Amino acid sequence: MTPAPLRPPPHAEVVIIGGGVIGTSAAFHLAEAGVDVMLLERDELASGSTSKAAGGVRAMFSDPVNIELGLRSLAAFERFGERPGGEIDLAQHGYLFLLDNPDDVAAFESSVALQNRLGVPSRMLDVAQACAMSPYVDPDGLLAAAFSPRDGHCTPEAVVQGYAAGARAHGAVIRRHCEVTGIAAADGHITGVRTATGEVRTGTVICAAGAWSAAVGDMVGVPLPVRPLRRQVLVSEPVPDLPPGLPFTIDFGSTFYFHPEGPGLLMGMSDPEEDFGFDTSRNDAWLGRFAEVAARRAPRLAEVGIAHGWAGLYDMSPDHNAVVGEAPSVSRFLYATGFSGHGFLQGPAIGEVLRDLVLGRPPAVDVSGLDVRRFAHDRSRPERNCV
Repeated sequence: MTPAPLRPPPHAEVVIIGGGVIGTSAAFHLAEAGVDVMLLERDELASGSTSKAAGGVRAMFSDPVNIELGLRSLAAFERFGERPGGEIDLAQHGYLFLLDNPDDVAAFESSVALQNRLGVPSRMLDVAQACAMSPYVDPDGLLAAAFSPRDGHCTPEAVVQGYAAGARAHGAVIRRHCEVTGIAAADGHITGVRTATGEVRTGTVICAAGAWSAAVGDMVGVPLPVRPLRRQVLVSEPVPDLPPGLPFTIDFGSTFYFHPEGPGLLMGMSDPEEDFGFDTSRNDAWLGRFAEVAARRAPRLAEVGIAHGWAGLYDMSPDHNAVVGEAPSVSRFLYATGFSGHGFLQGPAIGEVLRDLVLGRPPAVDVSGLDVRRFAHDRSRPERNCV
């Protein structure tokens, strides 16, 4: 039975909309800095895209901003047990991208060189080296691979709960089952947030609503070009003789991926026939395409039984890169959305960025190039290492 929603306190310096990793990370970092912050989540914490994520954490990107955000987040995941505290099951067995297209090989060689300059210990591998690291892989058609040993995966729900507990310990108010129904503004300034149980007076709102961000932006007349796209994930039955240290393996051309999950494997793949929308039901038609790719790239895994699975939503932006910034048209409306599949892994660093933007100080990572106005001025910056 869903608990009756508690009426939120009447005032907060900052109101965050969305209780996933971006929202809870922002709440923790702001509360730690002494800001009076309130987080409003219409369902349970992590109940949106975060709980459906594959849990990958990495800094292997093509955009230097994403590389920096990934590195800062990796450092935070590594220290998570100390700050904010909590076990997140971090396994740093690396990310392994399998490449079967000459253009992709050239692009990854360029990305790896950039990553190395920025401090990421990634490297190119030959096919034999890649297959030795990930023995389920069939080498047929592969040309090369890219690998970074510091990357890996952890448990998304545990990260959210750790940030939420840390935020509360520093005085933040978190209200679950508290849907935001509107944002009040006067003379170009935000004055409050309306919920089903009452209004909260505030002058600052952060939109961290993931796939639902466009609707929040509409409440203040700020277009956020974010659309939901269903992605499905499967978890296998126990796999005998699961190799220790198996990396998060991605067949880049097909987007098929797998990594250890308990005694089995978590597996997924994008669906080129998927339409934008909020449908999170399982779609068995996708299974045939998935099985076809799995049988080609990792034949032994095509015979593994499936224990369960789920579908979640990516919050897609037009260039598959995050949308982060502050709206100039209404004061103060900040947003962090459109991560297109890499929001969970950037959550720690984005929480720091939002804290600094609220406090009016330069963030450690310059995210000005991720401002939503880039789309109106033809300044898209596509992130190419997406799956």
